[in-house]
Amino acid sequence: MKTLLRVDTSVAGTASVSSQIMDDLVEKLTEKEQMIVISRNLDKESVPHVDGQWIEALSSNDDELNEQATEKRAYSNEQIQQIKSADIIVIAAPMYNFSIPSVLKAWFDHIARAGETFRYTSDGPEGLLKNKKVYLVTTRGGIHANKPTDSLIPFVKTFLAFVGLGDVEIIYAEGLNMGNGEREKGLTQASEAIENIVAA
Repeated sequence: MKTLLRVDTSVAGTASVSSQIMDDLVEKLTEKEQMIVISRNLDKESVPHVDGQWIEALSSNDDELNEQATEKRAYSNEQIQQIKSADIIVIAAPMYNFSIPSVLKAWFDHIARAGETFRYTSDGPEGLLKNKKVYLVTTRGGIHANKPTDSLIPFVKTFLAFVGLGDVEIIYAEGLNMGNGEREKGLTQASEAIENIVAA
């Protein structure tokens, strides 16, 4: 049985549009095929940001670790193992100030580790998280897709490809703060994208 990892990142709680779209997507995917669903809400979990102490814990030998460093390494190891075990990954990436939520960046930082999720070769870096499907749900107050203001998608796709996650499908919901007409258009766009994904 496949495992689906769902990663919510919005700070909006129950009012989160990205989470509502994720609900719809995950429900339809699991109706089509039975899966084990693992749900993470990074905002509620308050993912710790990687700092100098974290880097030291990850780069030290086992016999050099104190209790705090051991806990730090164990946390990062858990994030990596969870994404390694997933067949399908569904990530919410609402646009905040032209970028991703800080908790999502922090989660990315825990996942990116040489020798675990990527490696350097004579031909350059190689991602090790292969043969996985990623669905990226991105919500925006304005309209930014394929415009210079959309730095979010290039960054996320670059990061995911760096660790081997190159099969990414994006679901947009834009114009959510531009009045009811644009909001409904954006939500319809996302709904239609989900229907196309499930049909395929």
